[in-house]
Order: sequence, then structure tokens, then C-alpha cells
Amino acid sequence: MSKPEIFVTFRLTQAEKDLLKQYCEQASRNQTDVLRELVRSLHRRLKS
Repeated sequence: MSKPEIFVTFRLTQAEKDLLKQYCEQASRNQTDVLRELVRSLHRRLKS
């Protein structure tokens, strides 16, 4: 897999941030991995 070269910054509400944090803790994964997986899943959704 290639090394990531792009940084993306976006705003969340506190509730969204808390939800992301809770999910990451439950899944024992970091936020970068979770968000990267979400972005990759969009490719599958576009094909549908």
C-alpha cells in the first residue's frame, strides 16, 4: 500500500467527535484507520 500524502481537516460537532472516539475505543482502532476505512467504503457504494 502506498504512503498517504494528503491531509484532510474537517469540523465535527462535539457529539460526532464523542461518537467517533467511542467507536474507536470499542473497536480498539485509531481514528485515522476508522476514517480511512470509511472513505474506502465509498468506492464500493459508488459501484452500486
